[in-house]
This record gives sequence, C-alpha cells and structure tokens, in this order.
Amino acid sequence: MAHGTGALPQFIPSPSINSFHIGPLDVHFYALGYIIGITLAILVTRRRWRALGGDPDLVNDIALWVVPAGIIGGRIYFDITTPADIPHVWYGVFAVWTGGLGIWGGVALAAAVGAWRLRRLGITVGPFANAIAPALLVAQAVGRIGNYFNKELFGGPTTLPWGLEIPYQYRLSGGIPAQDLHFSTFQPTFLYELIWDLALAAFLVWLGHHARIRPWGLFALYVAGYSAFRIFEEALRVDSSEHFLGLRLNMFVAVALTVAGLVWFVIVQRRPERPYTVLTPGAPEAAGGVAASPEEILAGDTGQEEYAAAPGGAEAGEQEAVGGQVTAGASGPAADAAAADDAGGTGNRSEG
Repeated sequence: MAHGTGALPQFIPSPSINSFHIGPLDVHFYALGYIIGITLAILVTRRRWRALGGDPDLVNDIALWVVPAGIIGGRIYFDITTPADIPHVWYGVFAVWTGGLGIWGGVALAAAVGAWRLRRLGITVGPFANAIAPALLVAQAVGRIGNYFNKELFGGPTTLPWGLEIPYQYRLSGGIPAQDLHFSTFQPTFLYELIWDLALAAFLVWLGHHARIRPWGLFALYVAGYSAFRIFEEALRVDSSEHFLGLRLNMFVAVALTVAGLVWFVIVQRRPERPYTVLTPGAPEAAGGVAASPEEILAGDTGQEEYAAAPGGAEAGEQEAVGGQVTAGASGPAADAAAADDAGGTGNRSEG
C-alpha cells in the first residue's frame, strides 16, 4: 500500500529476518517463541497449582513429559493436515524449526501423556487440567509471534491499516490463490489469534476466581473457546491446507471441538462434587504454598485465584480437596474450622 514520504506505513511490515546466529547456532524466532511460551506456561501453572495446595515442582515433572509429547503430536497433526508445506528434504517431516505445529495434535498427545503421568503419581487429573488451561493459551499466544517472523498464518487480502505485508516470494509459497497474488497486504490472522488467546486466558482466570468451576471445567472451556475462534480464523485464512467438501479440514475440526468442549463443560458442571488429590501420596505439603486461613475462607477473601489448605492441616498423604478447597483428613483446629465452614454452607469456593 502506497504512502507519502516520511509518513508511517499503512500496514504491518514483515520482518526482514526469521532467525539470528549465536556463534555456529542458527536460532529461529519461531522456535524461540515456543521456548519462551512454554517457559511462561510452566511459571503460570506453578503459581496456579501451588494456590490449589499442590507442589509446584510437580509442574516441572509433568513438563518434562508433556512438552516433547506436544511437539511430536503437533508435528504429526501438521504433517497429516498440510502435507504440501512439508520441506522437500529427507528430514522435512521433522523440521519444526521452519514452522508447522498443529495445536490440536499437540494438545491431544500432551494431555494424554500428562494424564498418564499424573495418575502414575496419584494426582487427580481434573484440577491440574484447570490449572494449566490459561497457561496453554499464554504459550500459544507467544508462539504465534513466530508465525509473524516466518511470514505465515495469514488470511485473505485486505486494505485495513493493520494488514500484514507479505513479500511476493512468500505469497508464491504460501498457498495464496493465483488471483490474489498481486495484493501485498493480508489479514494478520496470527495476530487475531494472539489477542484472542490472551483474552481467553484472562477470562478463564477470572471465571475460576468468581465462579464454582468443577475439575476439567476450565479445560473444557479452553477447548471450546479456542476452537470457536478457529472457526472464524479458518474462514479468513488462505494459506495451504487440505480441504474436505470445499472447506478447510481445520474448519471441521474446529466446529467439532467447539461443540465437544461445550458439552464437556456442561457434563462436568453437573457432576456431583468428589474428593480429589493435589499432592503426591506420601509427599510433604508443598513448600512455600500459600495457605488461606479459615477466617479468610469464610470471608471469601483468600487473595489468590484458588486457596489451599488451612495451616495446621492434615498429615502428609491425607490431604484432599473437595470442590476446589483442600481439606484435611486429620483432626485439629484447621480441620475443625474447615468442617464448620462446610456445615455453614457458605458455598464460597473458587477454582481455576
């Protein structure tokens, strides 16, 4: 789009590079974005899991399993759904540094591996899924910055002032229809997704703090909310993709997961509340965990998104949570206060 001399460009310019060198290493911004995103997701989940009364170091253990699983699952999904974008080299199916991780495949395999690991450790999966749901969105948002540097994940032509400039050689290789190759600016769908991911993450945190959300509830809303946005995004995107019945394959996946996520949320919200375990059986209470006093619980002001066990609570291995509140199996002042709270029927519980 033309603009006057000295005036600000009326579009988002594409970066001139997509990597930089540190000695012999070629560091791609796409890979760097995912590394930063994963790091932030771990930090966010540690804080949220500790607020539930769990050991934050458990998050590091789970990450060692789910991060590789997520990369493998994401690449498998990408290779299946966009085979035309696989680099034409022998290692092309593995070349994640050039771009190409399908988020749904990554989340699916990572969730399966994470659930297996948590069950092996004796931890109930649902509360952990709620703790990690907003963190996943933060990681996805940061990862989308890598799409900007790779000049990918864009939509159709646009004259909007935030249109993304795509150099001609990337238009040729990006799957753009021939009739649109003469346009220079396109919908920055990666940016739309980045904004949506952060907004949805903030909403899930807020909802977990202000509403009585059961285990798996926030994760179900993550699946539904992210997939619902992808319906809109897939309607805009023009990059290469497998098609079915004239629509992008990811459109069908997005619709199916939006419905599945909403149904899942309704089901878990209607289930009776059950005890759940947030500490590994036999392990000491999480070091440095923030605990709310019985008075704070009764007043409904824990100062945290979720609250943990009251001081002086259970013996190690007897600590469980009901409806988002960690309660103790042993007797004592804290256990008596928790029992009085339940008897009073305050219903003042929050989880997220």
